[in-house]
Amino acid sequence: MDHIVDAIETNLASHKAEDVVRIDLAGKSDYADAMVIASGQSARHVGALADYLVEALKGEGLRPTVEGMPQCDWVLIDAGDVVVHVFRPEVRAFYNLEKMWGVPGPTRAAGGATAPYGATPGAAVPGMAAPPTPLMMAASR
Repeated sequence: MDHIVDAIETNLASHKAEDVVRIDLAGKSDYADAMVIASGQSARHVGALADYLVEALKGEGLRPTVEGMPQCDWVLIDAGDVVVHVFRPEVRAFYNLEKMWGVPGPTRAAGGATAPYGATPGAAVPGMAAPPTPLMMAASR
């Protein structure tokens, strides 16, 4: 499993993903052993990161499932024992998954300015409606 997580992190880094965080879920979750969270600079970048990663995972012999590609605010890639979340920075701050799992999150906002990433969990991001979660998107099909 570490081989897959390492490959995911390498792939994301090589395509300029930002603030990549690995979370060990072994013993904490029944659905995965690891989670990787990363940010893209824009919806287009998030979509491209997800596309490159899905192709790399298929090259490893996995059959990943993907949610959230049409909007590309938050793309979830289920690679079996590893779940990958790729966010736009504003959406990542809104959901603050790192805090939910008790790990430190990134401290940069879009544009490189420091920001209290998730200082107020669930707080509205100025100028942005609450984006749908991948689960909500899947349920609406």
